[in-house]
Amino acid sequence: MSAPTQRPKVTEREARQVAEAAREQDWRRPSFAKELFLGRFRLDLIHPHPLPSEEDVRRGEAFLAKLREFCETRIDGRLIEREARVPDEVVTGLKRLGAFGMKIDTKYGGLGLTQVYYNRALALVGSASPAIGALLSAHQSIGVPQPLKIFGTQEQRDTYLPRLATTDISAFLLTEPDVGSDPARLATTAVPDGEDGYVIDGVKLWTTNGVVADLLVVMARVPKSEGHRGGITAFVVEADSPGITVEHRNAFMGLRGLENGVTRFHGVRVPAANRIGPEGAGLKIALTTLNTGRLSLPAMCVGAGKWALKIAREWSAVREQWGKPVARHEAVGTKISFIAATTFALEAVVDLSSQMADEDRNDIRIEAALAKLYGSEMGCLIADELVQIRGGRGYETADSLAARGERAVPAEQLLRDLRINRIFEGSTEIMHLLIAREAVDAHLAVAGDIIDPDASLGDKAKAGARAGGFYARWLPKLVAGPGQLPNAYAEFGALAAHLRYVERTSRKLARSTFYAMSRWQGRMELKQAFLGRIVDIGAELFAMSAACVRAEWMRSSGDPHGREAHALADAFCRQARLRVEELFGRLWSNTDDIDRRVVDGVMAGRFEWLEAGVVDPSGDGPWVADAAPGPSTQENAHRTIP
Repeated sequence: MSAPTQRPKVTEREARQVAEAAREQDWRRPSFAKELFLGRFRLDLIHPHPLPSEEDVRRGEAFLAKLREFCETRIDGRLIEREARVPDEVVTGLKRLGAFGMKIDTKYGGLGLTQVYYNRALALVGSASPAIGALLSAHQSIGVPQPLKIFGTQEQRDTYLPRLATTDISAFLLTEPDVGSDPARLATTAVPDGEDGYVIDGVKLWTTNGVVADLLVVMARVPKSEGHRGGITAFVVEADSPGITVEHRNAFMGLRGLENGVTRFHGVRVPAANRIGPEGAGLKIALTTLNTGRLSLPAMCVGAGKWALKIAREWSAVREQWGKPVARHEAVGTKISFIAATTFALEAVVDLSSQMADEDRNDIRIEAALAKLYGSEMGCLIADELVQIRGGRGYETADSLAARGERAVPAEQLLRDLRINRIFEGSTEIMHLLIAREAVDAHLAVAGDIIDPDASLGDKAKAGARAGGFYARWLPKLVAGPGQLPNAYAEFGALAAHLRYVERTSRKLARSTFYAMSRWQGRMELKQAFLGRIVDIGAELFAMSAACVRAEWMRSSGDPHGREAHALADAFCRQARLRVEELFGRLWSNTDDIDRRVVDGVMAGRFEWLEAGVVDPSGDGPWVADAAPGPSTQENAHRTIP
């Protein structure tokens, strides 16, 4: 018998405890980004630039060549945009090509590509159709293959990975109609049914690939009982199991070919052998999977940046205003410079993070999160600038342009398609908090009990002693460093000045964080705007470091474009330094307190008069759809792609 689904009642503190229990607690390997936030510029962790093996390059390049031909001859991006669906024959062709098994080991029938080449493949196919990029990414980055690779049993891998590499599509189901980034309130249940199974009941929202998936990763809450530790748990579920209904295929402002839906579970029996890891490990599995899975989104942002640069260059060379090409007007030229320099930096960040993931020598949880945050934000800015450069043609659809005899450039589609990346797999706001938590981990490890209201006096005293020793060693090192030496990092040539800036600014960032913790203590977690700026500064410093390391690697390795790479890295770093200085200024001079007072007024209804003079075109209905458990009353929208 399945138990009725009830939304757990949790306090703010309990919700934080659930999230805290799910994160990786230890740092067993070094992390460049973690050290950066602590004021320690560990250039040795990323320079010389790590490189893939010759065999990895050979296999990766061979697949990219096949994939490029497929994209150029078999994928019609305008058709997918127009019909809001990826043709079945395209999906079947990608299966035959091996695209659904890019990250799956060859012994299971996959291609066994590295993270570097997997990301390059996503950038390539995403430029042909972002919906296909999302399809492949959701299947391999967060779908069934990745959690099985890390946490699955050998029997589970032997059973499912060959299917996932060749024929089956997978989806990841965590979000619910009333649960987004607060998993403590997860309502879908998996009630033990004897010793050999569970019964799942609940509703999942925004199930990317869920409409066409064959296999699902489902997060559900196991009630605590005798013999069951309970907690949020991950399961592999056959999508055609009795009791599963795809009740709706969602439609969005972008990614119109996305197979994303609402999935209801009613009395769905799942064998205990399908549980991934122990009970209660579901969130840890999800977060660990995302450590590298997040790299797929910035990878596709890199592809978008490359295409935006191509269109901006070609259009700005032929479009003339006031007697010269628009690129020669400074107002447009600065936008082109931003697109070129930022695309170079984004590729540097993604490739560096991916290669570190492949080598598995460093803990890249912060690097991957920074890449996702920075890539999604900068990708949207790049797309917006491209639309502006194109003017009215940027706002016009590709089909409309073609209908009146002009080149069908889908600039407005790029803007719509990229917008979701600031929400997918952790919104920008959540990424700020996630990264900030990891960035201050060293401080909380030694001084957390001092600001914990539930800690005993004894624990506070011990924490005080630990903190005294830690800060006595750490704080003096933030005063001076290589960034103040005129010849430091001289092997980087003209880029050395930027690395010296990164080193100095890293220490300044650490000092600012320490001052804020001393000032606000336990209230620090409420200063989300401040924490967001701290993280954004760290993201810029990471991107500057990656850009310089990539440019110097290209130059020193004899790459024919090494000199141009240095010029792009220099331009990017100069642009980034201006953004960093602005962010530092806003750490202490801002409108945060005023904003909070305005919000209080808005929520109290004191400004409702400001809403007068308009009509609300919104339809009727609840803000959040009813997700009560029970049998489905709707037709199943699930479809199988042969």
